[in-house]
Amino acid sequence: MTAYRLILMPRTREHTTSIHIDLVGQGITSENAVSLINRLLSLMAWCDDNFAILQEGWSGNPIPVPVPKQNLGFATAYHWIFDRRLPSSREARKAFGLYREGRNAEQNYFISYAILSYYKIIELKFGDFEGAKVRDWIALNYAALKTEQMLADRVADFERERGNEEPQKYLNKACRVAVAHSSITNPSDPDELPELRRLHVAAHILRALARRFISQELAISECPYDGS
Repeated sequence: MTAYRLILMPRTREHTTSIHIDLVGQGITSENAVSLINRLLSLMAWCDDNFAILQEGWSGNPIPVPVPKQNLGFATAYHWIFDRRLPSSREARKAFGLYREGRNAEQNYFISYAILSYYKIIELKFGDFEGAKVRDWIALNYAALKTEQMLADRVADFERERGNEEPQKYLNKACRVAVAHSSITNPSDPDELPELRRLHVAAHILRALARRFISQELAISECPYDGS
């Protein structure tokens, strides 16, 4: 994979964080540059398990120009060591992209889209018309999630929500199908608070399953500085 040099500029009182690349000097189109930056943000979102949103930018300046900040709330990040490479696998890169989209959606309360994004990651391995295999994978790996102490509260909430429905069937029908279609048997109204709460509970479990899929099925490290 071709190596490119990116310049990252920090947030200041007047400017927001920004990423820059010399289009002419590095022989890359503006479209491919945006894709490259998205790939970097997706890799960072995976390692930090956090959202990362690329907003609008521009091209044409001979040197990197700071981007004026919008009047938005912000969080100050801690010092973060980062040494990773973009994976050569197209499947892994797509999984990172879907994960970042799910994380961004969850962060901004677009919970239906978060559920679809996380579920699509698990579907990557099985292709079209293999819903039964996806559900089998969820069943097997949900059992493993139940043993993780860090997820005990999330799992307890999910157990209450799913009731007697098997977890893999609940996540498919009552969550994925419900938010993707106007289902009669599994309706979902995004204005109803109990429904939003239910979907947020499911999204936490699907996010954990998606991370498990990427780390185990695609053999991708979570460490931000191991050079992989």
